[in-house]
Amino acid sequence: MSDFLLGNRRIGPGQPPFIIAELSGNHDQSLDKALAMVDAAAACGADAIKIQTYTADSMTLDIRHGDFVINDPGNLWQGQSLYQLYQLAMTPWDWHQAIFERAQHHGMLAFSTPFDLMAVNYLEQLNVPCYKIASFENSDHALLAAVAKTGKPVIMSTGMATQTELAESVEVLRDNGCNELILLKCTSHYPADPVDANLATIPHLAALFGCQVGLSDHTAGIGVAVASVVLGATVIEKHFVLDRSEGGVDAEFSLEPAEFSALVQECKRAAVALGKVTYGGTSSEQASRKYRRSLYIAEDIQQGDVFTETNLRSVRPGYGLAPKYLPLFLGRPASQPLTKGTPLSWDHLTKGNV
Repeated sequence: MSDFLLGNRRIGPGQPPFIIAELSGNHDQSLDKALAMVDAAAACGADAIKIQTYTADSMTLDIRHGDFVINDPGNLWQGQSLYQLYQLAMTPWDWHQAIFERAQHHGMLAFSTPFDLMAVNYLEQLNVPCYKIASFENSDHALLAAVAKTGKPVIMSTGMATQTELAESVEVLRDNGCNELILLKCTSHYPADPVDANLATIPHLAALFGCQVGLSDHTAGIGVAVASVVLGATVIEKHFVLDRSEGGVDAEFSLEPAEFSALVQECKRAAVALGKVTYGGTSSEQASRKYRRSLYIAEDIQQGDVFTETNLRSVRPGYGLAPKYLPLFLGRPASQPLTKGTPLSWDHLTKGNV
């Protein structure tokens, strides 16, 4: 699971998580809004923005009845035909360059998800730094082969794919020249319930395919994404919207700017907090050792007086002997006069009693 460069950004274990703002169709068919989304994503600290490259005609047939209408109960887009949905959600191809250039102006990477071979050819003309494969397309071997042959890194969502299907897809990618692969654990339900996230799959995927693994997150909020970082996710992809109240095809499971800023910050905190196995306190904790309990003289005593649980107590701060030594002092005489508030030391036992 070696790290590698995506554009000028190194991605991998030990690196800050790579955060992708997915614009999807939340631009509402307005280029100005799409560019404003790029600006806002940059201000939130996103490392990259991603769009999708398709047309309604390349995705489905213009049939508005039967199999081509979404009728699943509770589906976010129930009642719409597939063609209508893709018309609404698509990002016009002639916008791509402007969106990419705006992202580059902010120092962000910009790339896309192609859904057919024509889209791959078009994105190659725009010199994208990598490719994303959507969960619904991860079994399209011709598309996988075309993307792999570009020689660029590939990020692929797992979605509903079985272990066997994923193994076949990864084999196609690697056999066609993909040497830098990131799989994204993904629940292909919109919005997704956290109970279906099954983040425990992340380290299993990494071990199974010997590659980096991240998360494409369709849940509400940021908790699932933050948790994934602790399990080894190196990439987080989250849908982005300027204002959910304005609607947007994916608005319901997208983050607004303030939420996305929190996502970036908390994912990076989680990555740093993971750290390494360590005991005994960090360097920053050493100064706090003085606030541990230790043994102190609790009453003035004279030379020869016997130590008791009344005149010798375990209290804070920690400049005296450790509390575990209390039994060794009880019932034994003091070697010298001691005033209340004196930290106990071995010198305070008479010789022969130490």
